Amino acid sequence: GDGIFHYFLRLTCVNDVSVPMLQYYDMNGYSPLTPDNSKESAMNATDLTARILPLNDLVAYQEGSVVSRTLMDKKMGTLTLFAFGAGQGLSEHTAPYDATIQVIDGEAEVIIEGTSYAVRAGEMIIMPADRPHAVRANERFKMLLIMIRA
Repeated sequence: GDGIFHYFLRLTCVNDVSVPMLQYYDMNGYSPLTPDNSKESAMNATDLTARILPLNDLVAYQEGSVVSRTLMDKKMGTLTLFAFGAGQGLSEHTAPYDATIQVIDGEAEVIIEGTSYAVRAGEMIIMPADRPHAVRANERFKMLLIMIRA
């Protein structure tokens, strides 16, 4: 495979309540990742509001995969954490709204309308609405994707 992944934001129902669950996407499509950290497992099944969230600890790297975790999915927008294995990425696409990437570990290559940007931990970039963009992991990295639907 080419290491390029499409992503979908998903919620899982637990006791008839939608909660964000740790997810990853491999060459076979969407597959659940079983967390091996009990603290992380406990946080998957609880409301994440009104608490301090250690972003770097909320999503784990999975070799050869893109792992995502939806922290919030509301009508007005989403917050989604991603952990990219080296060589992985999100294929070029457009979105009807501006989206912000904040890198929290490592370095991402973000391509917007053919221009490549190296975005490092502690930095962010805003991807304009309706303009083609893609994300590549030349090395493994983690990011928070902020999408505001307005």
